[in-house]
Amino acid sequence: MLAFQVQSDGAAATLTDIPLPTPGRGEIRVAIRACGLNFADLLMQKGTYQDTPPTPFTLGLEIAGVVDAVGPNVSNLTPGHRVAVYSGQGGLAEYGVFDATRAVHLPDTCSFEDAAAIQVAYGTGHIALSHRARLQPGERLLVTGAAGGVGLTAIEIGKLMGATVIAQARGTDKLAVARAAGADHLIEADEDLRSRVLALGGADVVYDAIGGDVFKAAFRATNPEGRLLPIGFAGGEVPQIPANHLLVKNLTVIGMYIGGYLKFRPDVVHNSFDTLFRWHAEGLIKPHISHVLHLQDVEKGMTLLRDRKSTGKVVITL
Repeated sequence: MLAFQVQSDGAAATLTDIPLPTPGRGEIRVAIRACGLNFADLLMQKGTYQDTPPTPFTLGLEIAGVVDAVGPNVSNLTPGHRVAVYSGQGGLAEYGVFDATRAVHLPDTCSFEDAAAIQVAYGTGHIALSHRARLQPGERLLVTGAAGGVGLTAIEIGKLMGATVIAQARGTDKLAVARAAGADHLIEADEDLRSRVLALGGADVVYDAIGGDVFKAAFRATNPEGRLLPIGFAGGEVPQIPANHLLVKNLTVIGMYIGGYLKFRPDVVHNSFDTLFRWHAEGLIKPHISHVLHLQDVEKGMTLLRDRKSTGKVVITL
């Protein structure tokens, strides 16, 4: 079977022919139909992601497909079941073997492409805003990098939770995408973020995917008792947080990594996915997928992420 693998440390990922895997105890084999691409895939290729597997490994964090075979001690899934799996790796391949506890049944109303686009971006946004930041109706939510896969979902979820959403992104096209997702106020990336947000009343919750100077400006525009979620560092610089300023304004900086919950609170992820797929079935959320590519074109998809030429999600189909 074909798999987009990193063969050794520091080596570029390549499309490689590898043996078909066999599921072991508690595992399922899935015929993969779609896999969502994420910025983490780029970091894994460089070996700089916080959860990079040992080589060789196959890239791809979130998949949807059909159960093809099950190993011993698997009772809730059988061949033919449609599933979504937050796999953490192994998704950019024709088949994958995964821990059965990571799989959730996929409603017939949800396409494989949508299911592959929902898990990481929407799961991160939903757990961050609901479980971690406790976003309340009427609060102001600032989303930076708002036209990216994670940013757009934060806009949608923030609106569903009753917040007023301020979206920051670069360029009129990306701001238009943020507006279509439900943003109430738009800020161009070249504008003074701090002054614009303060003029709108300040931010109660910050959902930042950029880091660097953008986080610093958002930090200074956060209201007393505000909560800040440093979700990612697409700008390349991990922000250094002045603890004395936290004290003055009684601010809270909240860590959030969805993969970590699978290790110590998997129920948080499963409950979130149950909610998200229900919202999808009810028409309350719809992932924005800017590009759908075949596995043979996965490097093109990676380039779209690297060069920030995509909006929403890039999905690879098989």
